[in-house]
Amino acid sequence: MGNVGFRIKKDFERIDPIIVKQFRGIATSNIGDVMGRLWAMDHRIKPVNHPGIHLVGSAFTVRTHPSDNLLVHKAMDLAQPGDVIVIDAFGDMGNAILGEIMCHYAKTKGIAGYVVDGPVRDLDGIAKMGFPVFSKGGTPRGPYKEGPGEINTIISCGNVPVEPGDLIVGDGDGVIVVPKAEALEILEKAKAVERQESEIIQSIYNGQWDRKWVDDVLNKKGCEILD
Repeated sequence: MGNVGFRIKKDFERIDPIIVKQFRGIATSNIGDVMGRLWAMDHRIKPVNHPGIHLVGSAFTVRTHPSDNLLVHKAMDLAQPGDVIVIDAFGDMGNAILGEIMCHYAKTKGIAGYVVDGPVRDLDGIAKMGFPVFSKGGTPRGPYKEGPGEINTIISCGNVPVEPGDLIVGDGDGVIVVPKAEALEILEKAKAVERQESEIIQSIYNGQWDRKWVDDVLNKKGCEILD
């Protein structure tokens, strides 16, 4: 691809929808734990007033100037149902990258949601419509529509690399990126963690949670415990 900084790639390889569907409901914390705790976006990227929201879909990436959303508008026209539009706005908080009207349009297109490394606006309206939007916050200051930018190149969002087609999972804790080549393996490991946590919770209420490991680690580390 030429014309670095102002270019669009229309399509890319997506994860099997059957695999994507199986990630629904799995907590980002469990997914992150099986990926070395390294693939979670910046903690400031949170859902816009959506308690209990859960976002899952293939990353449709956009890199845009921090004050501009021309390429985001084009992304909405190109994205397929189930895609998550992931926007690298360099984390700048000066101008909102999208608002309520763009969310309504994305919803009619079957787009799963937005993840924005930057602010959005119309927070109350977005919250009322229940459309999944994750961002670093809000501002009433709107964007320009001049460009430049890129669509479906590798970006950074919340300090995590995102390749087109990577799996995006978001919930109340934040957003996790699952590299598409490892999605099935990560899915199986995350499900195993879920089963293990369920067993631990049950053991807690049964009074059977083995706490011996705490002292074992402290002793191994040479911690001095005084009476």
